Amino acid sequence: MSPVNDKPSSADEKDERTGLGLLRPPVQWLVLLLVSVPLALFLEMAGIPAGLMMGPMLAGVVVAINGGTIRLPRVFFFGVQIVLAMMIAGMVSPNLIDTFLSRWPIFLAIVLSVIAMSTLSGWVITRMGILPGTTAIWGSSAGAASTMLVMGGAYGADVRLVAFMQYLRVVFVATLATLIGHFGGHQATASESVPFFGPFDPLAFALTIGVGVTCGILGRVLRIPAGSFLAPFAVGALLSLSGTLHVELPPWLLALAFALLGWSIGLGFTRAILLHARRAFLPTVVSIVVLLAFSGLLAVLLVTALGIDPMTAYLATSPGGLDSIAVIAASSNVDLSFVMALQTARLVIITLLGPVIARFVADRA
Repeated sequence: MSPVNDKPSSADEKDERTGLGLLRPPVQWLVLLLVSVPLALFLEMAGIPAGLMMGPMLAGVVVAINGGTIRLPRVFFFGVQIVLAMMIAGMVSPNLIDTFLSRWPIFLAIVLSVIAMSTLSGWVITRMGILPGTTAIWGSSAGAASTMLVMGGAYGADVRLVAFMQYLRVVFVATLATLIGHFGGHQATASESVPFFGPFDPLAFALTIGVGVTCGILGRVLRIPAGSFLAPFAVGALLSLSGTLHVELPPWLLALAFALLGWSIGLGFTRAILLHARRAFLPTVVSIVVLLAFSGLLAVLLVTALGIDPMTAYLATSPGGLDSIAVIAASSNVDLSFVMALQTARLVIITLLGPVIARFVADRA
C-alpha cells in the first residue's frame, strides 16, 4: 500500500498545517519514531504477532490525525515489498504449489465469495445514497488498494473516500488478526536465539537483495498484478526451494521493513481524509465488520471441512493486504504455505477480476 498523492483543496491544506503540521518534516519523523519505538517494544514484549508492524502503524495513525504531513516515499515502500517478498520466499515449504493445485476449487470458491460479498456491500451503500456516485463500490472492493484507487478515480469516484475505505479495512484486518493470534495462543515466534545485529553472510545477503530488486523492477515493468511483491516472491521461492539461493535477511532489516510498512498504513489516515469521510465512517465500519464476519465464516468452514488450524484458516481468508497478512503469518505459528497459497491466489484473481466486476456493478448502480 502506498500513500495517496491527491492534490488537496485549500481547506485541506489549512487543516494539514495545524498540530504536528506546523513542525518541520524532520521533526515530525522524530516524533513518529519516538512514539513508534515504545509501542513496538510493548507489543513485542506482550507477544503480539507482528508487533514491530502494529506499533509503528498505530503511531502513524496518531501522527496523521494530529496534523502530521509526512508520507513514506514510494521508493521505500518498494523496498519494503522486496524485503517482505524475499522473507516469505525463504520460509515457504516445498508443498506450497501442491497445496494450491490440490485445493484450487476451494481456493477459487473462497476468493469469489469474498469478491461477491464486498461488491454487495458497496452496492448497498451506493443504493442507499450514503456516498456519492460509485465511490462505495470501489471503496468496498476487496482488491489491491492501489488498483482500486486508480480505477475508482478513472470512473468518477471520490478518490479520498475510496482510499479511506480501503485503508480502514487493512487496519481492521491487521488489528483483528494480531488480537486473534495473541489470545488464541499463536504468539509471535521467539527470536531471542538470533542476535538482532548478529553476523550474516554478506554474499547471500547481496544475492537475496539483488534477486528481489531485479524481479521487483521486472514485475512493475511487465505490469504484473502486485508485481513488486509477487514477482520477487515467486522467483525467490523457486530459487530457495531448488537450493540455488539461500535467502539471507538480517533481523534488523526485517524489523525496519515491518516498521516502514506500519508507517505506510498509519500515515494514510490524515485529518483531512477523516473529516472528508465523517458521513461514510459508520457505513464503512459496518461493511468491514460484515466482510470480516463473512471471512470468519469461511475460515470456520475450512476448519470443519479440512481440519485446518483456526488461525491459519483466518489469515488465509482475511480480505486484508497481502503484505500485512504475510508479516502477521510469519510472526505466528501457522501453516505459512497454506496462507500464502490462498492469499496469493486471492490477490491475483481479485486484481484481474475486481475492476471488471466493480465497473459492471457501477454501471448498474
